[in-house]
Amino acid sequence: MKTAVFSTYKFERDYLISSNNNKHELKLLEPHLSMDTVALATGCEGVSIFVSDDASAPVLEKLCKLGTKVLVLRSAGYNHVDLTAAKRLNIQVVRVPEYSPYAVAEHTVALILALNRKLIRAHNRVMEQNFALDGLVGFDMNEKTVGIIGTGKIGSVVTKIMNGFGCRILVHDKMENTELKSIYDVIYTDYETLLKESDIITLHVPLTAETRYLIDKTCISKMKRGVMLINTSRGALINTRDVIESLKTGQIGYLGIDVYEEESGLFFEDRSGDILQDDVIARLMTFSNVLITSHQAFLTDTALKNIADTTIYNLDCFANSSDNENAIKV
Repeated sequence: MKTAVFSTYKFERDYLISSNNNKHELKLLEPHLSMDTVALATGCEGVSIFVSDDASAPVLEKLCKLGTKVLVLRSAGYNHVDLTAAKRLNIQVVRVPEYSPYAVAEHTVALILALNRKLIRAHNRVMEQNFALDGLVGFDMNEKTVGIIGTGKIGSVVTKIMNGFGCRILVHDKMENTELKSIYDVIYTDYETLLKESDIITLHVPLTAETRYLIDKTCISKMKRGVMLINTSRGALINTRDVIESLKTGQIGYLGIDVYEEESGLFFEDRSGDILQDDVIARLMTFSNVLITSHQAFLTDTALKNIADTTIYNLDCFANSSDNENAIKV
């Protein structure tokens, strides 16, 4: 089946080619999918997109006219897809529901440790032959209270790792994970209690209308002063402007993010020769207690192989008219 693969990055190209094994005609494209580039999918029954692509109603309508029948996401999240429009246009939407919860969970913990022990600052000092320790004091993770919002696959792995550090773990989710309660002695609690008692708060929920700006100035005001906030899920879970104000006052003592609400057109790209136009992230970058990575939490060889394998499996299912458990139902 001929498939246009938009936003094909160098780091995933070989994995896609290997998993495909010449089964489908993959048209590997570097540009993002948008109204300006949609014509590149002409004659392609399948279209594969990444998190930074535009799958809004106007784009999907154009794809439908060009002959697209299936939209294959190379991600778990699908908030960038107008599912109502896809259903109306009879375009099937499939995703990669799981690629490696360990990859994202471990990156989450890496952010926590790097912020706590000020590893970036320490490294930069040493590279300048400055071996002083002033300003590098961290804290013991042991016995700290960690608040984990969302105990799906990724949140559950974070819980297990934090348990290994000897942390007291508070979790908040609509569904209780009995294994976590029985084996790791986690405490399921209400949202407000988690905010008030946690030294570290980490987010592991999808972006929905209900979770948008889950963290705003009202929520932040209920947190411990100097709290550490981590987000490796979706950028719009936090109101970035409210977070900036709280960083300025010291209410938030540390911030680690791998996602950003306005990351489209910025993350995944080399902008080193450009003037940064985004004033919000530019302000975030001025804080020494903020650590930003550009949506790389998923970026392990295991995850990339799983994403590629599932992407090709999803194409196989459509080409063979087989039932697919990865199809998104509206």
